[in-house]
Amino acid sequence: MIVVGIIAVCVVLALLAFLVPRLSRHPERGTQRTLGVGSRAGGKAPGILGRIFSKPFRSSSKAVSHSGSAGRRARGRLPF
Repeated sequence: MIVVGIIAVCVVLALLAFLVPRLSRHPERGTQRTLGVGSRAGGKAPGILGRIFSKPFRSSSKAVSHSGSAGRRARGRLPF
């Protein structure tokens, strides 16, 4: 269920970045901040469990960043 939510956020951010690139930065940063809180909370677990619990949040944050930048990059490549 969480995977579906992250995919939906990535799609929405990519569309937002394509349509209004300047206005897409704030939601992207907010999403990354939220995922960072989860990553830090998961990282407080002892030993290897900390890395295991924080990894999904780190990879989700990376995906959000890539989808936003991909939308802005695609908008920049338009001929008009």
